[in-house]
Amino acid sequence: MSHRLTLRGRLALMSAGAVAIAIALAAIAGWLVTYVQLYQQFDGTLKQTAKSFSPVGDLRQFCLPQQAKLWSNTIRIQVVDARGFGICGQASYLPQIRASDLAIAGRETDQTYAFRDETLPNGSHLRVLTVQITNAPEAALMIAQPLDDIDSALRALAFLYAGIAALGILLAASSGLVIARASLAPVDRLTQAAEHIARTEDLSVKLPIEGDDEIARLGEAFNTMTGALAVSRERQRRLIEDAGHELRTPLTSLRTNVDLLLRSAATGRPLPEGEAPRMLTSIDAQLRELSDLVIDVLALARGDEAAVDGVKREVALHKVVERALGRARLRGPDHEITATTEPWYVVGNPASMERAVLNILDNAIKFSPPAGAIEVVLRNGKLTVRDHGPGISTEDATAVFERFWRSPTARALPGSGLGLAIVAQVMREIGGTVTLAAAAGGGAIATCVFPGSPSETSAEPVGPPVPQPH
Repeated sequence: MSHRLTLRGRLALMSAGAVAIAIALAAIAGWLVTYVQLYQQFDGTLKQTAKSFSPVGDLRQFCLPQQAKLWSNTIRIQVVDARGFGICGQASYLPQIRASDLAIAGRETDQTYAFRDETLPNGSHLRVLTVQITNAPEAALMIAQPLDDIDSALRALAFLYAGIAALGILLAASSGLVIARASLAPVDRLTQAAEHIARTEDLSVKLPIEGDDEIARLGEAFNTMTGALAVSRERQRRLIEDAGHELRTPLTSLRTNVDLLLRSAATGRPLPEGEAPRMLTSIDAQLRELSDLVIDVLALARGDEAAVDGVKREVALHKVVERALGRARLRGPDHEITATTEPWYVVGNPASMERAVLNILDNAIKFSPPAGAIEVVLRNGKLTVRDHGPGISTEDATAVFERFWRSPTARALPGSGLGLAIVAQVMREIGGTVTLAAAAGGGAIATCVFPGSPSETSAEPVGPPVPQPH
């Protein structure tokens, strides 16, 4: 049934249960202590009574009727011998003679006295003391006294403790509900905020943080999570807006060219000589530009998910660079690309890193003059790509990694403006850095710093690269 209770109810129930156990243990301990103390006092009194009634002379004198008249009505006294016969005593409701009493009377044990409880047939609860008689080696004195007062006191104490326990449990349950309500108030606020976000998709909601306990940490984590989601949503919104803006130009040009071709075919009026092939070539270029733009946008939107399995692994960076160099040489066959690579291993996604390296090489090929030289060096985890193009200004170097940003000199060149943004994203994902700056003597130099080590630490294979459409 506990799984049907609310968290507040479970906390109240657990607190009431803990208090109930504590009160029960305290009540039992208190009752037992009182029980022991009352019995110790009663036994001491009974021993003093036995000493005052113990016969000091002839047993026959002790058992005379006139002597028996002096015995108390509440105290039952009898004298027994070692054979189990009662020498004298009160006639009614005497405690039974047991083997332990005979052992004391016959000196068969080291004990000179013994206590026990006994309940008579009439229901009387007695405390019985059997003690040796000094001047009678074969006899013992048995004294029994009712325990009515002690039994009443213990029963009253038990009822008192039971009442206190019931009151304590009731108070504990009430206090538990109050404490649970106060303790779970921040959780309620967190729940309301989560429900509000789920209902309105408003990620601007922030929880007030008080203190530094676990609930405060949960609130901080919630605020951090909503903040990250808000930033991610804003990035997606800007990406969609920027992508839509970049798509307008090629789509408009495509529609214009296609409309002209369709109108020519519908009216039967041929286009000027050479115009149709030019328009088809333009359409093909614009389609390629759209394809590259879509691929780059998807790469930015998915990040690490562009991998086959999305799992990071230890990657031989020098092999990744060599594969990217092979593809770059096919894209820029008239450029002289020289490379020096040293072994370096990085934990990351091999396809993402290969795309990042290839984008840097493509950028160098784009801005290098025909038959220009490009130097690539990978040493101690630092990859540098140097071209001999027009270089880059300091202002442009700080903005070149933004999405869809292109310098004024590059707007006439093919490209989506996302290549270096993808490089920056990949480097952030693996904990590296990337910079672009003007090189001494002309041109630009891109520098990527990859965290890793020069030796392989895992035997897991890197796997084949994911083919990149181009």
